Amino acid sequence: MSETNTKKFKIAGAILAALVLPLAACTAAPGQADGPRDTLVYATGDAEPDCLDPHVGGNYPQALLATQVLESLVSLDKDGNIVPWLATAWTTSEDGLSWDFTLDPKAKFSDGTAVDAAAIKANIEHLQNPGTGSSTGYLAVQQIAEVEVVSPDVARFHLTRPDAALLESLAQPWVAIQSPAGIDRGTEANCLAPIGSGPFVVSDWTKQDRIVLDRNPDYATPPTGFEVASADAPKQLIWRFIPDATARFAALQSGEVDIIDNPLPEQITTAESDAQLAHLDAPRPGASNRLELNTAQAPFDDKLVREAFIAAADVNPGIETLFEGTTERSYSALSSVEPLGLQSPDAYKTDPEHANELLDEAGWGEKNADGIRVKDGKPLTVRFPVTGAQSTQTEQALFEQIQASAREVGFDVQITLLDLGAWYGALGAHEYELVSAPYTKIGPDVLRFLYHSDATVPAPSGYFANHSMIANPELDKLLDAIGSEQDPEARAAAAKAAQQFIADEQIILPIYDQQNHFLYRADLQNFAALPTVSTPWLGQVASA
Repeated sequence: MSETNTKKFKIAGAILAALVLPLAACTAAPGQADGPRDTLVYATGDAEPDCLDPHVGGNYPQALLATQVLESLVSLDKDGNIVPWLATAWTTSEDGLSWDFTLDPKAKFSDGTAVDAAAIKANIEHLQNPGTGSSTGYLAVQQIAEVEVVSPDVARFHLTRPDAALLESLAQPWVAIQSPAGIDRGTEANCLAPIGSGPFVVSDWTKQDRIVLDRNPDYATPPTGFEVASADAPKQLIWRFIPDATARFAALQSGEVDIIDNPLPEQITTAESDAQLAHLDAPRPGASNRLELNTAQAPFDDKLVREAFIAAADVNPGIETLFEGTTERSYSALSSVEPLGLQSPDAYKTDPEHANELLDEAGWGEKNADGIRVKDGKPLTVRFPVTGAQSTQTEQALFEQIQASAREVGFDVQITLLDLGAWYGALGAHEYELVSAPYTKIGPDVLRFLYHSDATVPAPSGYFANHSMIANPELDKLLDAIGSEQDPEARAAAAKAAQQFIADEQIILPIYDQQNHFLYRADLQNFAALPTVSTPWLGQVASA
């Protein structure tokens, strides 16, 4: 989760781009000019990153853009199988403690240097260096003790223990490979423009407006299942930040932009009935969207109160009305795209009468004049910090409906809307009892990241992922097995058992899959999301 502050660079060029590019985008827009686009315009509603290097921190907005610039050692196909990317082949020792990765000799960074074993070693060391301030990537490579340069084309990973999730982790954009020369410039320069081997190169960044990326003319190594762009594909990618969903959708409709993310449900419905627009639904892997209950402090340190809140929270009506059929209710800690996800609807039933009984049993039998339950003179207050950088307008409306249903049984859920920095600060200071914190990682090992007792300790970035603050030896043992068990059946059994434990202990309230909806101009060809963490792949996009 990036906390690095960056500055504008190439100011004169950025100012010129700000003046010229809107015209360029419009002249290339569908229906306004013949022939293929010279410029592709993507508008995001996610928060603008502080740093474009996904090694620093490691959040989803970084991953969105990093996918266009950096490449990973391996990828996934549409069925979730690990497939080659920068690494064309890999082998592991019998004990699972060493892995050899053979690299594609065609792979070059945009600065002209080779993607070789020395570069892989430099990247793993960069992720592991506390000074980098990594979170997601740091956690992904914890089991790597050393990278040995066997030859220019072969990197050998030596592990501290078998890591069943190693390939899943290496497929993620937060562990993508960068030029060591770029890293050596220092954090500030690398945050402004990381140097990768991907289809685009960062050119300019005008804060709170746009990033300009130029086509990498020497690009030759798309992930398995994807292609190098055709000769008439756009030569430039404009990455715009338009936080307001209405403005973002209007820009798409007018042709000012070509692709948007984070549309509102009603905009998806509108787009699906518009022949000039198209819709791509690409749910993220890893964890579901869920509310996490802080079990380390009152009132949710009492399981009876956790059970009561979950029984009081009426989620389904909001899912049905607010989302207009664009998503379904989840009853699992894992996304529905995860093969090992376990749905437990019986654990998350809405039952206000039972919620009242549980609160009475827990000693919260009295109510004040406002209808809020009281115990020992203290109201049943639950602090719920929310940030628009993580939660859409629709999701915030859902939270308000949950707030209202919980109030019916006597909970005072206090929703506070914060900017991203203040939200991180509230979590770091444990000034919350309830939080929604999306987390994306390929495979069931995401459960270890989110619910292992080790994950209550902050990573070098200062971010910790175990917001439920659960610390249980039995659960830890299951999570360790998910991370290290080499037998697929034993790993699957551990994953199912861990999910059952989470459901039984009532430490989360699952809501729905993490949403990734993209709307785009219908004349675009080859627009797709990478099957890794469902970020858009723009390297092969062209127009009819």
